[in-house]
Amino acid sequence: MDHTNHVRLESSELTPSVLEGATIYGADDHKVGKLDHIHGAGTGSTAVIDVGGFLGIGAKPVGVPLTDLEFMRDEDGDVHAVTTWTKDQLKEMPEHHH
Repeated sequence: MDHTNHVRLESSELTPSVLEGATIYGADDHKVGKLDHIHGAGTGSTAVIDVGGFLGIGAKPVGVPLTDLEFMRDEDGDVHAVTTWTKDQLKEMPEHHH
């Protein structure tokens, strides 16, 4: 997917209600997971991404800085994000515990 023409979100839009459930695309432009929830507020917050699994079963939650994700809307208005992390790198991270 070519993300160059997608509209980047304003910092005021980086709220849980907008971002939760967003699909995350990795460095190789493959889907690496979905944003489950956000800890904290603003640029210092942590994005908890469910990585792996199938249909949400067996997925492993990992936490990355929200600033590692670039959020945008596609042509349909759906929010998604791209990151420099790959799926394998995310899978190797320690599991995020609530």
